[in-house]
Amino acid sequence: MAIAEAQLQTWSKQGPTAQFTATYDTLSTVLNDPASPYYLKSFKVFLQGSYKNDTNVYGDSDVDVVIRLDEVFYSDLYFLSDEEKARHEARRTPGSYSLDDFKTSVVGWLTKKYGSDVQPGSKAVFIKGNGTRRNADVLVCAKLRRYYTFPEYGEPVYVDGICFWSGGSRIENYPERHSDNCTTKHQDAKQWFKHTARIFKNLRNTMIEKGIIRDGLAPSYFIEGMLYNVPNGRYGGSEQLNFKDVLDWLLAADRSTFECANGQFKLLGNGNVTWPAENCTAFLNAVKKYSDNA
Repeated sequence: MAIAEAQLQTWSKQGPTAQFTATYDTLSTVLNDPASPYYLKSFKVFLQGSYKNDTNVYGDSDVDVVIRLDEVFYSDLYFLSDEEKARHEARRTPGSYSLDDFKTSVVGWLTKKYGSDVQPGSKAVFIKGNGTRRNADVLVCAKLRRYYTFPEYGEPVYVDGICFWSGGSRIENYPERHSDNCTTKHQDAKQWFKHTARIFKNLRNTMIEKGIIRDGLAPSYFIEGMLYNVPNGRYGGSEQLNFKDVLDWLLAADRSTFECANGQFKLLGNGNVTWPAENCTAFLNAVKKYSDNA
């Protein structure tokens, strides 16, 4: 038995976007308002998540918006030698404006605009939907540079990302690289990558509704990361062939080698931005069983 071709085709379709696009446009206008108390600082507002990556499905609810402080940046020196770290510290100029200052101003401004609909959380600021405006999560963060070299002469090699603090820990991520890499993967996989991501997301939602898996076992970000590791040649053909080839490869692969789609972290692990290996295995086993029993 296998999941029907027509069902897979239905699951592959992108969910509605009009209200979500309108919500982002409205929030972007508010966050970029020249009357805001932080307007003279350097910052950037952009979309992240399923709507940014065109992998949204029916049932996706929140719009994920990032407002990143670029006035200062934070550094990740993990890959530098002691000599390079010392060189970085010698050349570093401390900033006079902090992420805490920025977040206080942003939250205050959003509260002025949306009142009690604004609910600051441990990571993002939730804004409750109202009328045609959908629910939104606004992540207030700062620019991060992950350095790979810091030579005495010439330019250092680094990757730009974001960072913020939650529970006393600094959390790093690279949403723009995730989005760019997913788009490149989609093109290299002959337009099947995002198509397949939507199938796996819809199947996950179906299994949650039926009580087969728990909500939170397989976040969309990690499903995209998992599928990013599938060789391009495994994608394509009929809907059933594509689904079977991708799933069979994932079940047989050494998943400990998988990387996140941003290329900066291992996909599986127990950190702030990694997926517990047992959760990935449980999800794939549930997908296999569901498909076999369809």
